[in-house]
Amino acid sequence: MSDAVRQFDWSRTALGPAPQWQASLRIAVDMLLASKFPGCLVWGPELISIHNDAFVPLLGAKPAPLGKPLSVIWSDVWDDISALAQRAYAGEAVFMENFALDTDRNGDVERAYFTFCYSPVRDESGQVAGFLNTVFETTETVRNEQVWRERADAFEQKIMEQTADHERIWELSSDIMMLVREDLQIYAINACGRELLGWDDSFIGRPVLELCHVDDRPGIEAVHQQLRAGQTVQGFKCRYRHRDGHYRWFNWSIVPSTGIYTAIGHDITLDQERAAALVQAEELLRQSQKMDAVGQLTAGMAHDFNNLLTGISGSLEMIERRIGSGQLDGLDRYIAAAKEASQRAAVLTHRLLAFARRQPLDPRPADLNALVHGMDALIRQTLGPDIALQLKVEPQLWRTLVDANQLENALLNLCINARDAMRAGGRLTISTGNERYDARVAGRDGLPPGDYCSLTVEDDGQGMSPQVMERAFEPFFTTKPVGQGTGLGLSMVYGFVRQSGGRVWIEASDTGGTRIRLVLPRYCGADSQSAASVPVPAKASVPGKGRILLIDDEPTLRMLIKEVLQQEGYDVIEAVDGRSGLAACLAGPPVDLLITDIGLPGGFSGRQVASEVRRHNPQQNILFITGYTDEAIAQRDTLEAGVELLTKPFPLDRLQRKVKAMLQRAESRGPGAGTPAP
Repeated sequence: MSDAVRQFDWSRTALGPAPQWQASLRIAVDMLLASKFPGCLVWGPELISIHNDAFVPLLGAKPAPLGKPLSVIWSDVWDDISALAQRAYAGEAVFMENFALDTDRNGDVERAYFTFCYSPVRDESGQVAGFLNTVFETTETVRNEQVWRERADAFEQKIMEQTADHERIWELSSDIMMLVREDLQIYAINACGRELLGWDDSFIGRPVLELCHVDDRPGIEAVHQQLRAGQTVQGFKCRYRHRDGHYRWFNWSIVPSTGIYTAIGHDITLDQERAAALVQAEELLRQSQKMDAVGQLTAGMAHDFNNLLTGISGSLEMIERRIGSGQLDGLDRYIAAAKEASQRAAVLTHRLLAFARRQPLDPRPADLNALVHGMDALIRQTLGPDIALQLKVEPQLWRTLVDANQLENALLNLCINARDAMRAGGRLTISTGNERYDARVAGRDGLPPGDYCSLTVEDDGQGMSPQVMERAFEPFFTTKPVGQGTGLGLSMVYGFVRQSGGRVWIEASDTGGTRIRLVLPRYCGADSQSAASVPVPAKASVPGKGRILLIDDEPTLRMLIKEVLQQEGYDVIEAVDGRSGLAACLAGPPVDLLITDIGLPGGFSGRQVASEVRRHNPQQNILFITGYTDEAIAQRDTLEAGVELLTKPFPLDRLQRKVKAMLQRAESRGPGAGTPAP
C-alpha cells in the first residue's frame, strides 16, 4: 500500500497532489502505513479514504477503494456507520465492540461483526481534519460464541430436565438415598429413608456412626477410608437403627465426590433374616451329621482297639502266668502276638491321624513319575497275574512337595481297593499329568488357583454308586464283608492329600469302573535335601559315643528310651518339659543330640525348644519324636539339615539305628557340629 499511495494520482481527489499535503496528513498517513493493525484514514469533508495492507482482507471483493470516499466504499452499510463518523468529526473517540453489519463484500449480503475505534485526527490549527479507523473483524468469534451459547443453553436445559428426573427418582425411589458429608454427617435423605427408619427432619445433621449398629462401625470406618481415597464402594452391608429401636439391614452402594458421598441402600432385612435362619438350620444339620460321624468313628475305634488291646493284655497275662509257674518255654509266641497287635494299633492310629490331617509329614520335592516307576514291581505283585497294569505318565511332569512315603502308601492303598473291585482280566491304569486352575474359574472343592500335579488311578471294575461315592471318604465306612476291611483306607488318602495342600476326587470311569484323582500343588523351589537323605560313608567310631538330651512328658516312654540308649553306652540327660530341657541344654556341657517330643506341657513346645537351641548353635542335631501335632514340624518347606523325624509308636531298635546314624553324620561333619556357638 505504501507503493500504491506514492503512485496514486491524488490530484484528482479533494486532497490534491501528495507533495502539497499538510504535515498533519503526511504524518497520519505514515503512521497508518507503518502499522500492522488493520486501519483506514478518513480525511476531509469528502471522507477520502487511505488504508494499509492489514485492512485489505476486510474489504473482500469490493472495488479498489484507494482515494474514494468512505461513504462510497461502504455504501451498503453507510446508514449504520454515518452517525458514528459524524461523532468522530465532532471530536469524539468512538469505540464499538462486535458491531453487526449486513454487508456485501463477496457478491452476497452477509452478517459480519467488527470491533473498531474512530480516533479523531487534528490539523495544524487544532481542528478535526479526519479520523483513524482501527478495526478487527470478529465475525468468527461472535459466531463461535453464539454456537457455544446455544449449546450451553441446551446443556442447561438438559441438566434441568435431568435434575427434575433425579428429584423424581429421589422422591419416588423404593431404596434409601442419602447424601453424607465427608465428616460422615447426614446432609440429606429421601422420603423412603424417612419411612423405612421412621425418622423425621431431626435425622439430618446426625452422624452416621450414631445410627448404625455398634458391631458394624469398624466396617463403616474401613469404607470411609476407601471413599476418602476416591474409591467407589459396592455391596457393603450394615444395620441402621429404626426410631423404635430395632435394626434393619441395608446393602449400600456409595460414590464419592467433592465434599459429599452419595449412598443408595437397599433394604435386605428379610433376606438377612432368612439367611440367618438357613445358617442356623445348616449348623444344626452339620452338628447332627458330626455327632453321627463321631458315633460311627467311636464305635469303629472301640471295636478295633478292644480287639487289639485284648490281644496285647492277653499275651502279657500269659507271659506273667508262665513266668510265675516257671514255664519259660514258648514265651516268644506271646511276645510276637503282643508286638503284632501293637503294630496293628500303630497302623490304625496313623490312618486316623491321616484322616484328621494331624499326622506329622516330612514333605520333600518329589517326581511323581519316578515314584510310580519305582513302585511298578510292587504294584504288579500286589495286583497279581490276572490284573493288567498300564502306566501313562506325563513326560514333562512338574515336581510337587509331598511326603513320598505317605504318597506311596496312599497309591498302594488305592491299587489294592481297585484290585478288590475288579474281576480277572481287569485293567488298572495309573497316570500323571500337569493341571492349571485359573483364578477366574471357581476351584473344585475349594481348590485355590494355581499349578498342580495329578495322579490318577482308574479301574474297569464294578464301579461305585452315587450313594457310595458320597460316603467313600468317611472313616470306617466300607462295602467289604465284615472282617475284610477297616474302612480307613480312603479316609487316610483323603486326609493325607488335604494335609498336603491338595484335593482328591472320586469319579465314574468311562470304562464303567472308578477313577480316583489326586492333585497336589506344584513345587517351584530349588531341590533341597536334609542331611538324612545324603549318603554318608561308613566310618569307624566308638560305639555309644555321645551326650544326648531327652525331653518327653510321658514317664514310661522316657524311661524306656533312656534305658535302651544307656545300654548302647550313650550319656543320657532327661527332662519332663520344654523349659527344663532348654535350661539343661544351654547350661550344661555340650549336647551331641537333642531328642524331643513336639507336644510338651507348660506352653513351650518341642519345636520352640529346637528353635531356641539352634539360635545358639545352628548345627545342633535334633530328632523329633511325635505321634500327634497341631503345629508345623518345620517352618520351611522341608526339614532342615541335621533335623530328623520319628513317628510314634516306633520300635526301640529303629530308634537306636536313627540315633547312631545321626551321631555318625555329626561326627563326619567335624568338630563343632554339636557344641553351642560362642
